[in-house]
Amino acid sequence: MTQLEHGLDAAIRETSHLYERVRRVIPPLEWPLHAPAVAAINQLKRKRNAVILAHNYQTPEIYHCVADITGDSLALARRASETDAEVIVMAGVHFMAETAKLLNPDKTVLIPDEQAGCSLAASITAKDVRLLRETYPGVPVVTYVNTSAEVKAASDICCTSGNAVQVVESLERDRVIFIPDEYLAKYVATQTEVQIIPWHGHCEVHERFTGEEVRRYRQGSDGLVVIAHPECPPDVLEASDFVGSTAQMADYVKSRRPARVLMLTECSMSDNVAAEIDDVEFVRPCNLCPHMKRITLDNIRQALETLQPAVEIPAPVAQQARRSVERMLEVQ
Repeated sequence: MTQLEHGLDAAIRETSHLYERVRRVIPPLEWPLHAPAVAAINQLKRKRNAVILAHNYQTPEIYHCVADITGDSLALARRASETDAEVIVMAGVHFMAETAKLLNPDKTVLIPDEQAGCSLAASITAKDVRLLRETYPGVPVVTYVNTSAEVKAASDICCTSGNAVQVVESLERDRVIFIPDEYLAKYVATQTEVQIIPWHGHCEVHERFTGEEVRRYRQGSDGLVVIAHPECPPDVLEASDFVGSTAQMADYVKSRRPARVLMLTECSMSDNVAAEIDDVEFVRPCNLCPHMKRITLDNIRQALETLQPAVEIPAPVAQQARRSVERMLEVQ
């Protein structure tokens, strides 16, 4: 037996209990490809006093086997503010790593791939926010967390898809500017009497779903339950049975246990929920987020080895952006 083979065997034995978490969604033949990196990452976490935060859109071997904190943007933001670890690795996209840094300014926050961006974050700048304020004087700006720190700093308060309505209503104003997701803004407008002034940004994953696609899936599929993320277009939400954030979607499936479910969001979300329950059939229109998929076991391992790339935010921007995020976390 070669040293390499011995190392692989040892890694498989060391991670066997973790494979049990994902055996429904990762075939046994694939696990040897992941086991060495999983074992190394978990060792490096102990060495570095590090935690890994993983968004619901990460692949199962990351989400279930190396992550310490998982969830949607709101859950990750809340938990990031509570961790005692010295190092935080964000298995997500860049704006999420920035949010973690805002809430942990004295800690090392790593993003395994600096190119892991977001179409929503790219759709608006701080200059755009200032122009909106000039156009609508005195109207508060509610900013979806899928934005850069500079945009957060130019805003009044942040929100996630899970608490957007509560955040809007917490301002107790007749109208608000809601940026950058146009479809989420339209959804919020159906849930409140507050006038919503939207921006024109879209998520490149969710905007690909259509109401016609939902109707085709329903044909010949009695009892199919369709649940959608509010970043989807309005015709998709109208054709769905439930609309909610990724955390709310996961809770719906785990509590309701529909026989067959179609989750209209990023593809890995279905894998991560399916790994935890075995009595629900998932119908999967596989729209992948190219940015989320830039995060891999290999670059997580490298980030922990080198403590790079580290997220840094200029102090004036961080101070104002932190205020917007903390105001969001105060909303119940």
